[in-house]
Amino acid sequence: MTEKITRTIAATPEQIWDLWTTAAGIEQWWAPAGFATTVQQLELEPNGALEYTMTAVEPEQVAFMTEHGMPLATASRKTFTEVDAPTRLAYTSLIDFVPDHAPYEQHTVVVLHPVDGGTLIEMTMEPLHDQVWTERLVAGRANELENLESLLGAP
Repeated sequence: MTEKITRTIAATPEQIWDLWTTAAGIEQWWAPAGFATTVQQLELEPNGALEYTMTAVEPEQVAFMTEHGMPLATASRKTFTEVDAPTRLAYTSLIDFVPDHAPYEQHTVVVLHPVDGGTLIEMTMEPLHDQVWTERLVAGRANELENLESLLGAP
């Protein structure tokens, strides 16, 4: 069963697309509070790669990561499966960070619909291997949309 998050943001699909599909855009909003995202590679085409590193930068997050024996920086990789500017983006994420679990891929589709006052974002995600990790995925993606909304404004 897929998971779905929706959010309406006071911006055009083109503005959101630019923030979602460029290194400079992604680096502005992708990470949770206290972390920074640095894009190493972005090939915006089907089968193209997005490689980035998320790093704890604020003292509270650095202390948390250190206390729990977690690395301060985590590299991630996504592969684009659909690129239809400025309305549809789909990608697989390599899930290779789950302890005692073999790496696998998870698929996400983002659709941008122009609506009165902005853009309705629909994000549909395949679940992860269990409910706990799926809830973490949904919470992380919801946080991304909150960050994007904070950057662009609510309708």
